[in-house]
Amino acid sequence: MLQRIGDSLHSQRYRWFWYIILGALAVVFAAWGAYGLVSQGVGGAAYAAEGDGVKIPLEEAQKVWQRQQLVWQQRLGGAELPPELKGKLQEQTLERLIANALMDKRTQDLGYRVSASQVHEAIVREPAFQISGQYSPDAARAALAQAGMSIDSFESQLKADLRRAQLTGGIRASNFFTPAETARMSELEGQEREVRYLVLPADHFASAARVDDAAVAAYYKAHQAQFMTLESAHLQYAELRLESLATQQPVSDADLHAAYEKNKARLNVPERRHARHILVTGKDDATALALAQQVLAQAKAGKDFAALAKQYSQDPGSAQNGGDLGWSERNAFVAPFADALFGMSVGEIKGPVKTQFGYHIIRLDEVQAGKGKTFEEARPDLESQLRRDRAADRFGEIQEQLQTKLAEPGADLATLAQEYHLEQGDIASFTKGPGGAPLGAAPQLQDVVFADPPLAAGRLGGPVLLGDDRLLIVKVLEHHAPQPKPLAEVRDAIVAAITHEDESQAALKAAQAAREKLSGGASFDSVAQELKVTADPAHFVGRRDPSIPPQVREAAFAMPRPAAGKPDFRALGLSEGGAAVVELLSLRTAPSADPKAQLQAAIEEAQRQGVSDAQAYEDEVRRTADVRKNPKAFE
Repeated sequence: MLQRIGDSLHSQRYRWFWYIILGALAVVFAAWGAYGLVSQGVGGAAYAAEGDGVKIPLEEAQKVWQRQQLVWQQRLGGAELPPELKGKLQEQTLERLIANALMDKRTQDLGYRVSASQVHEAIVREPAFQISGQYSPDAARAALAQAGMSIDSFESQLKADLRRAQLTGGIRASNFFTPAETARMSELEGQEREVRYLVLPADHFASAARVDDAAVAAYYKAHQAQFMTLESAHLQYAELRLESLATQQPVSDADLHAAYEKNKARLNVPERRHARHILVTGKDDATALALAQQVLAQAKAGKDFAALAKQYSQDPGSAQNGGDLGWSERNAFVAPFADALFGMSVGEIKGPVKTQFGYHIIRLDEVQAGKGKTFEEARPDLESQLRRDRAADRFGEIQEQLQTKLAEPGADLATLAQEYHLEQGDIASFTKGPGGAPLGAAPQLQDVVFADPPLAAGRLGGPVLLGDDRLLIVKVLEHHAPQPKPLAEVRDAIVAAITHEDESQAALKAAQAAREKLSGGASFDSVAQELKVTADPAHFVGRRDPSIPPQVREAAFAMPRPAAGKPDFRALGLSEGGAAVVELLSLRTAPSADPKAQLQAAIEEAQRQGVSDAQAYEDEVRRTADVRKNPKAFE
């Protein structure tokens, strides 16, 4: 199946692009593993874990860990993993292998099987094995080599994954809704509730009381996470841009002539036409068509076309120029207009031609026939394309070489920048989240600099791809962990927060008191008047109605169905401050949804619950298994 996979990708031009995909694929393969279950008896030191009679060979578990460890070390710029993180990752790796092994045994015991055609289909559909959407044996070979997997081990693991997919897919597919459940779900989803509410803004309960220093200090201590500086780093970086690399690529006349001969068939100047038109519109189609026919008759009778355009045309771009459209290619116009214009003879007047803009009267003045480009006409485009192609090849080569050199002891950013003609820069404060000029947020770079743990000071990280045409190598000079801001700096913000909280508490107490009055029989209008706020009339709202505050809507739909003729009331604090009082008067069911929409909603909900059920099944298989782990599995 994969035996004919070549030694490299078809085109070196896309080599750099594949490193993006292969990095992700390596992580996937590391999570999958290639452990090759065995059932024969082995000594305690020969396996990493055993569960329900299946064993995970020690050698294979260590291979998986080595791949996982390499991924993390590259992420950390070659640094050793801290012991705590290392232990956590090893445990996660072993647990994933155990879970996969147990599920693989379960699928075999239950008789699940995978055919050769199913394996083949899965292979050709794997995105990392494709180039331009088509399966490539060379790409597959390169991807597996990058991930450190043999063809046999990959096929074996793929079969196990497909068997698990059959089992878990069956669990997911078995979740369904009966017609009654579907109707009830639709009814609940479409339910509307008659609601009336009032909002008590926090600032309506402003207090003249002063916030003392002790309260400020206590708030600062209790909410210190809100008053931290952003994690940041002082960076040096060296950048390679594809466009800059293109300017460095030599292109000879011989190269250009060869490219011209190779591409001569597609190098051409398309036909262009110089025309004028009059656009006629009206209050309705019949009126516009009648007027267009009158204008056409005048034009064909010899009246000056430019004068007619100025008098009748509704095209703001050409009317004052006598309808002149200049020289244009066919693709400059909508289809009906282009079909008419490019079917005319010079001097011909045609119309009315209807488009979505109205009716057109067209006159063709001149034609420039299409022709093949001469070498000199094509030269700028050919040169630009050759430089880009060669730059893409060189980009991939440089990325590969940097990847290797960054892992070597003593790698130096300035030396590498000089060797590969990289543009150097310095960012005094590159912060987590906002990033820093001139690189902006650069999330890919943040993943390297602010990893867990972060890239250590003095270490080189990368190459980091910023899009398809830029890469960076980076060195952290200093790393600044988040620190509490000085109390003096944030005191005003704390005072404002305390004041707002106090005002909101006062608003909530007023809302609770209002609820008691309403429950006791007071009218909603009288309570609103007493609180000096306005309340909209009662109206029905849906579960996603944006016309009322979300918390008010959620409270209304969380309240029990009110007794006939007796509304229910709730008082609640609002997340942005202040409080609200909600009155629920009645419920009604909205008109039934379209049956197709009901069915689709039921399918989506069944799928969601099916995913949860499948995960619960896997968790239960692991929970009930008799598993023994080798404590020295990764030593």
